[in-house]
Amino acid sequence: MSFQPAQLALFASWIATGLGMAMWLWTWVREKDPIKRLRFSDCGVVLIFASILTRIVVQERAMSVFDWAMVFVGPLFITAALWRLARTACPPEGRS
Repeated sequence: MSFQPAQLALFASWIATGLGMAMWLWTWVREKDPIKRLRFSDCGVVLIFASILTRIVVQERAMSVFDWAMVFVGPLFITAALWRLARTACPPEGRS
């Protein structure tokens, strides 16, 4: 049994969705540090929205209203989360 590229992308997107949801839930349940909570949440958002966009690309049916909304809103959420991740990556020189 060999995987088609679309099947592999679909399988990987569901794994990324599960990992993103786990990171997102971790922020609510266990993480106490606000910066780590924000970073876990942002990583989860990036994984979830990227996997949704991947599933939209590999689907074989016509795009619905929800699909079109995700195509326009998903990259905005991904960009915002990546920007916050970049801003909270390291403290500036001279600060601890």
